[in-house]
Amino acid sequence: MSVPFDYRSGELHCEDVPLAKIAAEVGTPFYVYSRGELERAYRAFDSALDGIPHRVCYAVKANSTLGVLAVLVELGAGADIVSAGELFRWQKAGGDPAKVVFSGVGKSETEMRAAIAAGIGVFNVESAEEMGVLARVARAAGATVKIALRVNPDVDPETHPYISTGLKANKFGVAMDEARHLLRKAANLEGLEVSGVDFHIGSQLTKTSPFTDAIARLVALVHDLASDGIKLDHVDIGGGLGIDYGKGDTTPPSPAEYGDAVRTALAPLAKLGLTLYTEPGRVIVGQAGALVTSVLFRKRNEAKHFTIVDAAMNDLMRPALYGSYHPMKPVSRPDRPSIVTDVVGPICETGDFFARDRELPELAPGELMWIGAAGAYGAAMASNYNTRPRAPEVLVRGDRYTVIRPRETYEQLIAGERLA
Repeated sequence: MSVPFDYRSGELHCEDVPLAKIAAEVGTPFYVYSRGELERAYRAFDSALDGIPHRVCYAVKANSTLGVLAVLVELGAGADIVSAGELFRWQKAGGDPAKVVFSGVGKSETEMRAAIAAGIGVFNVESAEEMGVLARVARAAGATVKIALRVNPDVDPETHPYISTGLKANKFGVAMDEARHLLRKAANLEGLEVSGVDFHIGSQLTKTSPFTDAIARLVALVHDLASDGIKLDHVDIGGGLGIDYGKGDTTPPSPAEYGDAVRTALAPLAKLGLTLYTEPGRVIVGQAGALVTSVLFRKRNEAKHFTIVDAAMNDLMRPALYGSYHPMKPVSRPDRPSIVTDVVGPICETGDFFARDRELPELAPGELMWIGAAGAYGAAMASNYNTRPRAPEVLVRGDRYTVIRPRETYEQLIAGERLA
Protein backbone atom coordinates (compact mmCIF):
# COMPACT_ATOMS: atom_id res chain seq x y z
CA MET A 1 0.00 0.00 0.00
CA SER A 2 1.39 3.40 -0.95
CA VAL A 3 1.67 6.05 1.75
CA PRO A 4 0.58 9.64 1.21
CA PHE A 5 3.88 11.12 2.43
CA ASP A 6 7.25 9.49 1.82
CA TYR A 7 10.89 10.33 1.20
CA ARG A 8 12.41 10.03 -2.25
CA SER A 9 16.13 10.65 -2.47
CA GLY A 10 15.97 12.36 0.90
CA GLU A 11 13.11 14.72 -0.02
CA LEU A 12 9.63 14.35 1.45
CA HIS A 13 6.83 14.11 -1.12
CA CYS A 14 3.04 14.15 -1.01
CA GLU A 15 2.17 11.53 -3.61
CA ASP A 16 4.48 12.56 -6.49
CA VAL A 17 4.93 16.24 -5.54
CA PRO A 18 7.96 17.41 -3.49
CA LEU A 19 6.77 19.41 -0.51
CA ALA A 20 9.65 21.81 -1.02
CA LYS A 21 8.21 22.66 -4.44
CA ILE A 22 4.84 23.58 -2.91
CA ALA A 23 6.55 25.63 -0.19
CA ALA A 24 8.53 27.58 -2.78
CA GLU A 25 5.37 28.41 -4.72
CA VAL A 26 2.74 29.05 -2.00
CA GLY A 27 4.88 29.92 1.04
CA THR A 28 4.67 28.53 4.56
CA PRO A 29 2.88 27.50 6.61
CA PHE A 30 0.47 25.51 4.45
CA TYR A 31 -1.81 22.50 4.72
CA VAL A 32 -1.41 19.75 2.15
CA TYR A 33 -3.74 16.81 1.49
CA SER A 34 -3.33 13.64 -0.52
CA ARG A 35 -6.39 12.98 -2.65
CA GLY A 36 -5.30 9.37 -3.03
CA GLU A 37 -5.28 8.89 0.75
CA LEU A 38 -8.71 10.52 1.10
CA GLU A 39 -10.09 8.09 -1.46
CA ARG A 40 -8.32 5.08 0.07
CA ALA A 41 -9.48 5.87 3.61
CA TYR A 42 -13.09 6.45 2.59
CA ARG A 43 -13.25 3.24 0.57
CA ALA A 44 -11.62 1.24 3.37
CA PHE A 45 -14.22 2.45 5.85
CA ASP A 46 -17.13 1.99 3.46
CA SER A 47 -16.09 -1.50 2.36
CA ALA A 48 -15.57 -2.56 6.00
CA LEU A 49 -19.37 -2.38 6.35
CA ASP A 50 -20.09 -4.53 3.28
CA GLY A 51 -23.04 -6.81 3.89
CA ILE A 52 -24.82 -4.27 6.09
CA PRO A 53 -27.19 -1.78 4.45
CA HIS A 54 -25.43 1.44 5.39
CA ARG A 55 -24.73 5.09 4.69
CA VAL A 56 -21.40 6.74 5.51
CA CYS A 57 -22.14 10.30 6.65
CA TYR A 58 -18.81 12.09 6.78
CA ALA A 59 -18.43 14.37 9.83
CA VAL A 60 -18.00 17.73 8.13
CA LYS A 61 -16.57 19.31 11.29
CA ALA A 62 -13.36 17.29 10.86
CA ASN A 63 -12.40 19.14 7.68
CA SER A 64 -14.93 21.36 5.91
CA THR A 65 -12.82 22.78 3.08
CA LEU A 66 -14.80 22.68 -0.16
CA GLY A 67 -12.04 20.93 -2.11
CA VAL A 68 -11.96 18.10 0.45
CA LEU A 69 -15.75 17.84 0.65
CA ALA A 70 -15.99 17.63 -3.15
CA VAL A 71 -13.77 14.53 -3.16
CA LEU A 72 -16.06 12.83 -0.64
CA VAL A 73 -19.18 13.88 -2.55
CA GLU A 74 -17.71 12.25 -5.64
CA LEU A 75 -17.14 9.06 -3.64
CA GLY A 76 -20.82 8.95 -2.67
CA ALA A 77 -20.59 10.07 0.95
CA GLY A 78 -23.39 11.58 2.97
CA ALA A 79 -22.70 14.21 5.61
CA ASP A 80 -23.02 14.64 9.36
CA ILE A 81 -23.37 18.37 10.07
CA VAL A 82 -23.60 20.40 13.27
CA SER A 83 -24.51 23.83 11.89
CA ALA A 84 -26.30 25.53 9.04
CA GLY A 85 -22.89 26.77 7.90
CA GLU A 86 -21.73 23.19 7.40
CA LEU A 87 -24.91 22.47 5.41
CA PHE A 88 -24.11 25.50 3.25
CA ARG A 89 -20.59 24.19 2.63
CA TRP A 90 -21.84 20.68 1.87
CA GLN A 91 -24.24 21.96 -0.74
CA LYS A 92 -21.63 24.31 -2.25
CA ALA A 93 -19.38 21.26 -2.68
CA GLY A 94 -22.15 19.49 -4.61
CA GLY A 95 -23.40 17.38 -1.70
CA ASP A 96 -26.92 15.99 -1.61
CA PRO A 97 -28.89 17.46 1.34
CA ALA A 98 -31.04 14.32 1.40
CA LYS A 99 -27.93 12.45 2.59
CA VAL A 100 -27.42 14.84 5.53
CA VAL A 101 -27.93 14.12 9.23
CA PHE A 102 -28.05 17.25 11.40
CA SER A 103 -26.50 16.65 14.83
CA GLY A 104 -25.73 18.96 17.75
CA VAL A 105 -27.32 19.97 21.05
CA GLY A 106 -28.05 23.60 20.16
CA LYS A 107 -29.73 23.97 16.78
CA SER A 108 -31.38 27.38 16.43
CA GLU A 109 -34.80 27.83 14.86
CA THR A 110 -33.11 29.65 11.98
CA GLU A 111 -30.92 26.61 11.39
CA MET A 112 -33.89 24.27 11.62
CA ARG A 113 -35.78 26.28 9.00
CA ALA A 114 -32.78 26.32 6.67
CA ALA A 115 -32.32 22.56 7.00
CA ILE A 116 -36.02 21.89 6.38
CA ALA A 117 -36.01 24.16 3.33
CA ALA A 118 -32.94 22.34 1.99
CA GLY A 119 -34.63 18.95 2.44
CA ILE A 120 -32.08 17.26 4.69
CA GLY A 121 -32.44 13.57 5.44
CA VAL A 122 -32.83 13.50 9.23
CA PHE A 123 -32.41 15.56 12.38
CA ASN A 124 -30.58 13.93 15.29
CA VAL A 125 -32.64 15.37 18.16
CA GLU A 126 -30.88 15.70 21.51
CA SER A 127 -33.47 16.87 24.06
CA ALA A 128 -37.19 17.00 24.82
CA GLU A 129 -37.27 20.77 24.35
CA GLU A 130 -35.50 20.56 20.99
CA MET A 131 -38.01 17.95 19.87
CA GLY A 132 -40.92 20.26 20.69
CA VAL A 133 -39.37 23.26 18.96
CA LEU A 134 -38.51 21.25 15.84
CA ALA A 135 -42.09 19.95 15.63
CA ARG A 136 -43.42 23.52 15.84
CA VAL A 137 -40.97 24.80 13.21
CA ALA A 138 -41.80 21.90 10.90
CA ARG A 139 -45.56 22.50 11.21
CA ALA A 140 -45.09 26.20 10.46
CA ALA A 141 -43.18 25.21 7.31
CA GLY A 142 -45.93 22.78 6.29
CA ALA A 143 -43.42 19.93 6.53
CA THR A 144 -42.98 16.60 8.25
CA VAL A 145 -39.35 15.96 9.14
CA LYS A 146 -37.60 12.73 9.99
CA ILE A 147 -35.92 12.55 13.38
CA ALA A 148 -33.59 10.20 15.18
CA LEU A 149 -33.26 10.56 18.94
CA ARG A 150 -29.70 10.75 20.17
CA VAL A 151 -29.32 8.63 23.26
CA ASN A 152 -26.53 8.74 25.80
CA PRO A 153 -25.55 5.13 26.53
CA ASP A 154 -23.21 6.11 29.40
CA VAL A 155 -20.27 4.24 27.89
CA ASP A 156 -16.73 5.36 28.63
CA PRO A 157 -14.92 5.82 25.29
CA GLU A 158 -11.53 5.98 27.08
CA THR A 159 -10.42 9.06 25.17
CA HIS A 160 -9.59 12.69 25.98
CA PRO A 161 -12.32 14.12 28.28
CA TYR A 162 -12.95 17.05 25.93
CA ILE A 163 -13.95 14.68 23.10
CA SER A 164 -15.84 12.16 25.22
CA THR A 165 -19.54 12.55 24.43
CA GLY A 166 -21.31 9.38 25.59
CA LEU A 167 -21.15 9.60 29.39
CA LYS A 168 -24.09 10.70 31.54
CA ALA A 169 -22.07 13.73 32.69
CA ASN A 170 -21.79 14.96 29.08
CA LYS A 171 -24.20 17.43 27.48
CA PHE A 172 -25.10 15.18 24.56
CA GLY A 173 -28.20 13.08 23.99
CA VAL A 174 -30.85 11.84 26.41
CA ALA A 175 -30.65 9.10 29.03
CA MET A 176 -31.51 5.61 27.85
CA ASP A 177 -34.39 5.32 30.33
CA GLU A 178 -35.89 8.60 29.01
CA ALA A 179 -35.51 7.73 25.33
CA ARG A 180 -38.39 5.26 25.09
CA HIS A 181 -40.85 7.75 26.61
CA LEU A 182 -39.68 10.60 24.35
CA LEU A 183 -39.96 8.52 21.20
CA ARG A 184 -43.48 7.41 22.09
CA LYS A 185 -44.31 11.11 22.47
CA ALA A 186 -42.56 12.01 19.21
CA ALA A 187 -44.55 9.39 17.33
CA ASN A 188 -47.70 11.40 18.12
CA LEU A 189 -46.33 14.87 17.36
CA GLU A 190 -47.54 16.46 14.14
CA GLY A 191 -44.58 17.56 12.04
CA LEU A 192 -42.27 14.74 13.13
CA GLU A 193 -41.66 11.24 11.80
CA VAL A 194 -39.62 8.93 14.02
CA SER A 195 -36.94 7.44 11.80
CA GLY A 196 -34.15 6.16 14.01
CA VAL A 197 -32.06 6.20 17.16
CA ASP A 198 -28.54 7.55 17.34
CA PHE A 199 -25.48 7.71 19.55
CA HIS A 200 -21.98 9.14 19.31
CA ILE A 201 -19.79 8.34 22.29
CA GLY A 202 -16.60 10.24 21.47
CA SER A 203 -13.67 10.80 19.16
CA GLN A 204 -10.26 9.14 18.68
CA LEU A 205 -11.42 5.80 20.06
CA THR A 206 -8.67 3.19 20.13
CA LYS A 207 -10.75 0.09 20.97
CA THR A 208 -13.85 -1.52 19.51
CA SER A 209 -15.35 -2.41 22.90
CA PRO A 210 -16.89 1.03 23.57
CA PHE A 211 -18.70 0.79 20.22
CA THR A 212 -19.99 -2.71 20.88
CA ASP A 213 -21.04 -1.90 24.45
CA ALA A 214 -23.03 1.12 23.22
CA ILE A 215 -24.58 -0.88 20.35
CA ALA A 216 -25.74 -3.54 22.82
CA ARG A 217 -27.68 -0.88 24.74
CA LEU A 218 -29.06 0.50 21.48
CA VAL A 219 -30.23 -2.96 20.42
CA ALA A 220 -32.24 -3.31 23.63
CA LEU A 221 -33.87 0.09 23.03
CA VAL A 222 -34.80 -0.78 19.44
CA HIS A 223 -36.52 -3.98 20.60
CA ASP A 224 -38.40 -2.04 23.29
CA LEU A 225 -39.56 0.48 20.69
CA ALA A 226 -40.70 -2.32 18.38
CA SER A 227 -42.86 -3.66 21.19
CA ASP A 228 -44.35 -0.14 21.47
CA GLY A 229 -45.26 -0.27 17.79
CA ILE A 230 -42.57 2.22 16.76
CA LYS A 231 -40.89 0.97 13.59
CA LEU A 232 -37.53 2.54 12.77
CA ASP A 233 -35.75 2.66 9.44
CA HIS A 234 -32.19 3.25 10.68
CA VAL A 235 -29.79 3.21 13.60
CA ASP A 236 -26.89 5.66 13.78
CA ILE A 237 -23.75 4.69 15.73
CA GLY A 238 -21.88 7.95 15.18
CA GLY A 239 -18.20 8.13 14.41
CA GLY A 240 -15.10 8.28 16.55
CA LEU A 241 -12.78 5.59 15.18
CA GLY A 242 -9.24 6.76 15.94
CA ILE A 243 -6.08 7.00 13.87
CA ASP A 244 -2.43 6.36 14.63
CA TYR A 245 -0.72 9.64 15.53
CA GLY A 246 2.65 7.93 15.66
CA LYS A 247 3.26 8.16 19.40
CA GLY A 248 3.62 4.40 19.69
CA ASP A 249 1.44 3.91 22.77
CA THR A 250 -1.77 2.79 21.03
CA THR A 251 -2.80 1.12 17.79
CA PRO A 252 -6.42 1.91 16.89
CA PRO A 253 -8.51 -0.82 15.27
CA SER A 254 -8.48 -0.88 11.49
CA PRO A 255 -11.72 -0.11 9.65
CA ALA A 256 -11.96 -3.83 8.88
CA GLU A 257 -11.70 -4.75 12.59
CA TYR A 258 -14.23 -2.04 13.41
CA GLY A 259 -16.57 -3.35 10.72
CA ASP A 260 -16.36 -6.92 12.03
CA ALA A 261 -17.14 -5.77 15.59
CA VAL A 262 -20.08 -3.63 14.45
CA ARG A 263 -21.47 -6.42 12.26
CA THR A 264 -21.45 -8.84 15.19
CA ALA A 265 -22.96 -6.34 17.62
CA LEU A 266 -25.79 -5.44 15.23
CA ALA A 267 -26.67 -9.07 14.42
CA PRO A 268 -29.70 -9.11 16.77
CA LEU A 269 -31.30 -6.41 14.60
CA ALA A 270 -30.63 -8.15 11.28
CA LYS A 271 -34.27 -9.17 10.68
CA LEU A 272 -35.62 -5.64 11.19
CA GLY A 273 -34.30 -4.35 7.86
CA LEU A 274 -32.63 -1.27 9.36
CA THR A 275 -30.04 0.86 7.59
CA LEU A 276 -26.87 1.63 9.53
CA TYR A 277 -25.68 5.25 9.57
CA THR A 278 -22.13 6.06 10.60
CA GLU A 279 -20.45 9.46 11.06
CA PRO A 280 -16.69 9.05 10.54
CA GLY A 281 -14.46 12.10 10.29
CA ARG A 282 -10.92 11.77 11.58
CA VAL A 283 -10.43 8.26 10.19
CA ILE A 284 -11.22 9.57 6.69
CA VAL A 285 -9.17 12.78 6.58
CA GLY A 286 -6.69 12.62 9.45
CA GLN A 287 -3.78 10.81 7.83
CA ALA A 288 -4.38 12.47 4.46
CA GLY A 289 -3.26 15.90 5.65
CA ALA A 290 -0.15 17.59 7.01
CA LEU A 291 0.96 21.07 8.02
CA VAL A 292 4.26 22.23 6.55
CA THR A 293 6.11 25.02 8.33
CA SER A 294 9.47 26.79 8.14
CA VAL A 295 11.99 27.15 10.95
CA LEU A 296 12.49 30.80 11.86
CA PHE A 297 14.96 30.68 14.76
CA ARG A 298 16.47 28.47 17.41
CA LYS A 299 17.25 29.42 20.97
CA ARG A 300 18.36 27.85 24.22
CA ASN A 301 17.73 29.10 27.73
CA GLU A 302 18.73 27.67 31.09
CA ALA A 303 16.19 24.86 30.83
CA LYS A 304 15.19 24.28 27.23
CA HIS A 305 16.06 24.26 23.56
CA PHE A 306 13.42 25.80 21.30
CA THR A 307 12.78 25.42 17.59
CA ILE A 308 10.66 28.42 16.58
CA VAL A 309 8.58 27.88 13.42
CA ASP A 310 6.28 30.12 11.38
CA ALA A 311 3.14 28.04 12.05
CA ALA A 312 1.33 28.64 15.32
CA MET A 313 -1.53 27.50 17.53
CA ASN A 314 -3.95 29.47 15.36
CA ASP A 315 -3.00 27.14 12.47
CA LEU A 316 -3.08 23.86 14.41
CA MET A 317 -4.89 24.10 17.73
CA ARG A 318 -4.86 20.47 18.84
CA PRO A 319 -1.57 20.45 20.79
CA ALA A 320 -2.52 23.59 22.74
CA LEU A 321 -6.12 22.50 23.31
CA TYR A 322 -5.71 18.78 24.00
CA GLY A 323 -1.97 18.34 24.59
CA SER A 324 -2.11 16.13 21.52
CA TYR A 325 0.83 14.47 19.79
CA HIS A 326 1.56 14.88 16.08
CA PRO A 327 4.44 13.21 14.24
CA MET A 328 7.12 15.60 12.96
CA LYS A 329 10.11 15.32 10.65
CA PRO A 330 12.26 17.43 8.35
CA VAL A 331 11.16 17.80 4.75
CA SER A 332 14.71 17.07 3.58
CA ARG A 333 17.70 15.08 4.85
CA PRO A 334 15.98 13.09 7.61
CA ASP A 335 19.14 11.17 8.53
CA ARG A 336 21.06 13.62 10.70
CA PRO A 337 21.88 14.01 14.40
CA SER A 338 18.93 14.65 16.71
CA ILE A 339 18.38 17.01 19.60
CA VAL A 340 15.66 17.34 22.25
CA THR A 341 13.67 20.48 21.57
CA ASP A 342 10.34 22.23 22.04
CA VAL A 343 8.72 23.12 18.72
CA VAL A 344 6.90 26.42 19.23
CA GLY A 345 5.19 29.13 17.21
CA PRO A 346 5.33 32.95 17.21
CA ILE A 347 2.12 33.62 19.19
CA CYS A 348 2.45 35.35 22.56
CA GLU A 349 1.21 32.38 24.59
CA THR A 350 3.19 29.70 26.38
CA GLY A 351 0.51 27.36 25.09
CA ASP A 352 1.64 28.04 21.52
CA PHE A 353 3.54 24.81 21.01
CA PHE A 354 3.47 21.77 18.72
CA ALA A 355 5.76 19.51 20.74
CA ARG A 356 7.59 19.54 24.05
CA ASP A 357 10.84 17.73 24.71
CA ARG A 358 10.66 16.04 21.31
CA GLU A 359 13.69 14.27 19.90
CA LEU A 360 14.06 15.52 16.32
CA PRO A 361 16.77 16.02 13.73
CA GLU A 362 18.16 19.51 14.32
CA LEU A 363 16.80 21.95 11.76
CA ALA A 364 18.41 25.24 10.77
CA PRO A 365 16.54 28.49 10.05
CA GLY A 366 14.83 28.34 6.67
CA GLU A 367 14.41 24.56 6.67
CA LEU A 368 11.00 22.96 6.34
CA MET A 369 9.28 20.79 8.94
CA TRP A 370 6.38 18.38 8.29
CA ILE A 371 3.71 18.00 11.00
CA GLY A 372 1.68 14.94 10.15
CA ALA A 373 -1.79 13.49 10.83
CA ALA A 374 -3.19 17.03 10.62
CA GLY A 375 -5.98 16.52 8.09
CA ALA A 376 -8.67 16.37 10.79
CA TYR A 377 -9.37 19.27 13.15
CA GLY A 378 -6.43 21.23 11.77
CA ALA A 379 -7.58 23.75 9.19
CA ALA A 380 -11.16 23.35 10.44
CA MET A 381 -10.23 24.74 13.87
CA ALA A 382 -7.84 27.43 12.61
CA SER A 383 -8.37 31.05 13.63
CA ASN A 384 -7.00 34.52 13.01
CA TYR A 385 -5.65 34.98 16.54
CA ASN A 386 -2.87 37.60 16.59
CA THR A 387 -4.32 38.79 13.23
CA ARG A 388 -2.63 35.93 11.43
CA PRO A 389 -4.06 34.95 8.03
CA ARG A 390 -5.09 31.32 7.89
CA ALA A 391 -2.75 29.05 6.01
CA PRO A 392 -3.51 27.99 2.43
CA GLU A 393 -4.71 24.47 1.72
CA VAL A 394 -3.36 22.37 -1.13
CA LEU A 395 -4.79 19.16 -2.63
CA VAL A 396 -2.35 16.84 -4.38
CA ARG A 397 -3.29 14.31 -7.02
CA GLY A 398 -0.40 12.36 -8.47
CA ASP A 399 2.21 14.80 -9.75
CA ARG A 400 -0.06 17.86 -9.66
CA TYR A 401 -1.52 20.03 -6.97
CA THR A 402 -4.29 22.61 -6.61
CA VAL A 403 -4.52 25.41 -4.07
CA ILE A 404 -8.05 24.71 -2.85
CA ARG A 405 -8.02 27.65 -0.43
CA PRO A 406 -5.50 30.49 -0.83
CA ARG A 407 -3.79 32.20 2.08
CA GLU A 408 -5.96 34.98 3.46
CA THR A 409 -4.87 38.57 3.00
CA TYR A 410 -4.91 41.27 5.66
CA GLU A 411 -7.59 43.09 3.69
CA GLN A 412 -9.81 40.00 3.83
CA LEU A 413 -9.35 39.81 7.60
CA ILE A 414 -10.81 43.29 8.13
CA ALA A 415 -13.26 43.35 5.19
CA GLY A 416 -16.33 43.11 7.42
CA GLU A 417 -15.18 45.56 10.10
CA ARG A 418 -16.24 49.18 10.54
CA LEU A 419 -14.91 52.16 12.47
CA ALA A 420 -17.39 53.56 14.99
